[in-house]
This record gives sequence, structure tokens and C-alpha cells, in this order.
Amino acid sequence: MKRRQLLALTLALATSSALPAMAENADQPYAGTHIAVLMEGHPTTDGIQKLLPEFTKETGIEVELEVIPESDITAKMLLEFSSGSGRYDVVQNNIIYIPGFVKAGYIDPLDDLTKKLPKHLDRADFVPGYLNTNIVDGKLYGLPVYGESTFLMYRKDLFEQYGLTPPKTFDEVISAAKTIKEKSNGEIAGITMRGAQGIQNVYVWAGWLWGYGGEFLTKDGKSALGTPEAAASLDAFAKVLRDYGPVGAANFGWEENHVLFQQGKAGMTMDATVNGAFNEDPAVSSVVGKVGYVPVPKQTDALKGGSSSLAVHSLYITSASAQKEAAWLFVSWATAKEQQIKSFSIAPNSGVTSEAALNSDEFNKRYGAFKEAMLASINQGNPQYLPTVTAANEIINNAGIAVSKALAGTASAKDALAEANTANDAALAR
Repeated sequence: MKRRQLLALTLALATSSALPAMAENADQPYAGTHIAVLMEGHPTTDGIQKLLPEFTKETGIEVELEVIPESDITAKMLLEFSSGSGRYDVVQNNIIYIPGFVKAGYIDPLDDLTKKLPKHLDRADFVPGYLNTNIVDGKLYGLPVYGESTFLMYRKDLFEQYGLTPPKTFDEVISAAKTIKEKSNGEIAGITMRGAQGIQNVYVWAGWLWGYGGEFLTKDGKSALGTPEAAASLDAFAKVLRDYGPVGAANFGWEENHVLFQQGKAGMTMDATVNGAFNEDPAVSSVVGKVGYVPVPKQTDALKGGSSSLAVHSLYITSASAQKEAAWLFVSWATAKEQQIKSFSIAPNSGVTSEAALNSDEFNKRYGAFKEAMLASINQGNPQYLPTVTAANEIINNAGIAVSKALAGTASAKDALAEANTANDAALAR
């Protein structure tokens, strides 16, 4: 009898001690899974990286996060995709590449996963214009991790000192840049912008292209870079940077550009709206409270599209991923309102895609100085600001070479763009 009682007691203890483990497994069905994620260097990524231990604690999923510059990420992704390496489960990129990725079968639709694992997803909380850019043929392919537009940032104190008004045209931008550089005896650059070849210089020059009445593609799908409007826009962009920009601007990417402006070494800059968060951050900026913000100017009223961008960067699950459900948990967690709101205290991040984050007291406290101008730029943002076709990467690379040639003075804007126009037509015809 005692032996039976002892055996029963032993079984009872074993069963009771196993219960917590069983419950834990039920709560963490993907515990022990490893996923690889490729993201670009950005304040949003900084926030996600810092919060990753919380995700692992909640799900048991280990995340290997690789962060590289935006200018390198597309080429790296295409190399991995085309080789079929299956290296990454989740990748991040601009939504302009979605059509090409979908057509090539590089990324998977997310609709089934949203139904199976809905825990972190609140579709109604995303800014509609951001979420909708991820829908192709009625299917959802990504979740927006950050969104932005572009605007002109100018030093209010310098504009007041030199009797300048906020520019509404590019002629006024050039005139103001000239005044600031000359009146400061060259100590302050009139304007700073990205000049590094590729997506960096094309992203900013695109505002000039559209603002001069140009476009990347015609309605019948041909390259439109051989037009007088395109040549005039590049000629003006290159001239203002060469004559009134900082030394080395031809090599500036996003980081070099925003750092120089927040150090007080330039009177204006034209760049992503997220830069406002750095300007107003006393931990990194010497121009807090001194900056004015307006949408990107225009040179003509005969526009084919707005001169401010509408850029959305999203997280996608690769078709080659062997752990799509774990990957989805990461994607939906990383883009959820809770993480976006937490990110404010980690890095300057005004590019949130969550309505709750955008309308929070914390956002208004930190970024109220430019929120109105940012929303104005977003609301009139041009979704075709960069080409959204399968050949987008080639088109941008060819255009970037033309911009670099014009900046270096090795070719006229007209000749450099004529060469890019021919190369782009060839890419579009494939």
C-alpha cells in the first residue's frame, strides 16, 4: 500500500511539475526558432534592435538582425534572391520595389498569416496611405515599418538675419543659398543635400525633377529623362550644390547630410521628414528651435506630380523562408503601435506608421515643431516620386550616374540624362 501511494505521489508531482512547461510551450509554440532579418540603418531600426529582447522573451524566437546602409540593401537583397540562398526570412525595403519582387516571386503574400496569427496586427491603426502601398492585386505583401515625405528645412535665424523669406520656387532656393554663403563669408554653406551616387542623390534630386515639371516615366511606360524639364532640374540641382553647397557634398549620403545641417553648418537642406527629429533633438543638434519647415518648392505650376515624396519602407517575408510563421510574428510585432511608441525614447523617430503613435502626446511633445509641415508634405506626397516598376533599381542606378556626372562637371546635365534615358529605355524593354 505504501509503495502504491509513493508511486501515485511521484506521478502526481511529475505531472504538476510538467504543467508550467507545457503551458509555456503553448504560449510559445515557436520557441527556439531562429530567423534572419535584413534591415537598413534608420532610427526605426535602432528602436527595433533595442527592443528585440522583449520580442524574444515573449515568443522564444531568436532574431539575427543584420543592418546595412539603405544605399546597399537592394543590391544585397537581389543577390540573395537570385542565388536562392534563403539567407533571410524577413527583409526591409522601399515599396517601389514591391512590383518587381512580387513578379519574381521573391516575397510572399501575408493574408493567410494575418488570419492565423493576428495577435500584434491592428490594420486600422496604420496610416492608410502607408498600408495601402503594400497591397498588390488585392493581396497584402508587407507591413509599413516607417513612412516619410520630403521637405525643405531652413534656418529661421539666418533667414531673418539676411532678410530672406521661405522659398516657394527653386529659383528662390538658389538665391537664398547664394545669399547665405556670401553673407557668412563662406563659413556657412547655403544648402546641403545628398550627392552620393545611387538612391541617395536620386531621392533628393527627384524633388527637383518633379518640381520642374519632369517625371521619370511617360504615360506609355518610356523613360522621360531626356526632356528639357529634366535637364533644367538637374542643371539647377548640380549648380546650387557646386556653387553654394559644402565641400564633399558629392559624397554625402543621408547621414552626412543631416549631421552637417544639425551642426549649424548649412542654411538649408532638402531631405526626408525624419530629419526634423534630429534637428529638434537637443542631444545631437545645435539648431533646436531654429529650423523652419515647408514642403519642397516647385518651379512651375504645370506639374506631372508633386515635388514632395511619399516614401514607405516595409517589412516583407521572403518566399524562401522556412519559418514563415515565426517571421510573421516578428513583422507584426515590429510594426505594432506599442513598439513604435516605445521607439521615441530610443532614437529620433518621426517616421512612425501608427496612427496611435503619430497622435500621441509624446510625438507632439518631441516633434510638434515640424509635424504640421510633415503632414502637409505627406498629404501632397507623390507616390510615383521614384519609379514603381519592375526595372526600378536599374532606372535609379542609371539616374544616379547621371546626377553624379553633372555634379562632377564631367558631363552636362542634358548629356548625362540622355545617356541615362537610353539605358532606362533598354531596361524597360526587357
